[in-house]
Amino acid sequence: MDEINGGTPPSEQPRAFPDDPHGPPPEKLYPPPALAVGGGGSSTPPPPPPDDDDDQEEDGMLRMSFLEHLEELRSRILKMVYGFGVVFLLCIIFCQELFKIVMAPGFDALKRIGNPENHFVAISPMEQFSIIWLWTPLVAAIFLGSPWILWQVWSFIAPGLYHKEKRLAVPFVTATAGLFILGGCFGYFLAFRYGLTFLFGLGGFAGIVNMISIDQYFSMFVDVMLGIGLVFEIPVLIFFLTLLHVASPSFLLAHSRYAILAITILAAIITPTPDFFNMMLFAVPMCLLFFLGVFASYLLVLKRENRRFPWKPFLAWVLSVVLIVGAAAAWLMWKFNYHPMWHWPFFTK
Repeated sequence: MDEINGGTPPSEQPRAFPDDPHGPPPEKLYPPPALAVGGGGSSTPPPPPPDDDDDQEEDGMLRMSFLEHLEELRSRILKMVYGFGVVFLLCIIFCQELFKIVMAPGFDALKRIGNPENHFVAISPMEQFSIIWLWTPLVAAIFLGSPWILWQVWSFIAPGLYHKEKRLAVPFVTATAGLFILGGCFGYFLAFRYGLTFLFGLGGFAGIVNMISIDQYFSMFVDVMLGIGLVFEIPVLIFFLTLLHVASPSFLLAHSRYAILAITILAAIITPTPDFFNMMLFAVPMCLLFFLGVFASYLLVLKRENRRFPWKPFLAWVLSVVLIVGAAAAWLMWKFNYHPMWHWPFFTK
């Protein structure tokens, strides 16, 4: 038998059928699929394909090197300067009309204290030129050009955001610029006007005549306008702190007393007068803006948790409050012969 088989033992001869008891084991004759494909000698299954949502999110992000970031920053700064320069030149063309708008609260305050000798003066020869032809157009351009500046800031940040986060571009620019301009309007029509009336009338009992330098007046005007404009950004700041998981509505409400204390101190710094009434005139809207920011952050948290805010009961509650206030105002006008007016105390006989 050894001669017939060529000197090879039967157990070492290859077999044609896997049922043959004398032959190599089946795994040598039929290797595993991963080994049969040959490839790398590993039987580890391939990783599952990435999720389509992750692919879309990653595709929405733009990968940039450090030098590309610097080039993008340079491009956005130049666009800011060019856009702001165009608005500034337009404001220079209308600088005289803008200066009349700036001086209107001061003249209104002087009129309210009832002394016809009160007026504004220019002390230095260059004072009128620098304020009318330079600083007034500059401040006006800051407010009017704020949407363009904020859009360029967002455009610089946007390449590093996910696709769903880029949808916040229009709400971000609209809310930020809108609140900044709204703060300036609040300071112009309400806070600054009545603060000046209080200041100008302090020495009226002694027959003191107000001769205010336009330089000092304009410095106070800029401080109040820009200060209140920045303070009105509180809701946007709170919203982005919540978006970045730095703060939460529950945390903000739990520490609201510290926020109110900080707001009161800030209002005392910004207020042009030291009296309690004008300080509250600044502090109350700031506290309302703080709670408005907390409400916006709460809506963001609800959206993350796929929950909906009960708008119908909320709007019904707000409408009921408005109706109660309106009914009270109508009762005052009917009972005590009051009529409304556009300045404090808003009702008079």
